[in-house]
Amino acid sequence: MTRAELMQVEKRVKALEKTIPRLVGSKPMVERKWYRTQAGHFSRDPVFDEIVRLGRNYRKSLRPRSYSKRP
Repeated sequence: MTRAELMQVEKRVKALEKTIPRLVGSKPMVERKWYRTQAGHFSRDPVFDEIVRLGRNYRKSLRPRSYSKRP
């Protein structure tokens, strides 16, 4: 590594050393589960209901067909 490259790396490390304490101390992490905060956002939404229906049909199409036994 050349001297210029080493100087550049050193500048970047100093910038990171200044930034990291701000990032760590800025906000406490949220303890709540994501699905509890998002639950109900799409209730009574016809577009979402259609998405759910299409997804269900797609998953159903991937299942192997069951053959009924004939008497």
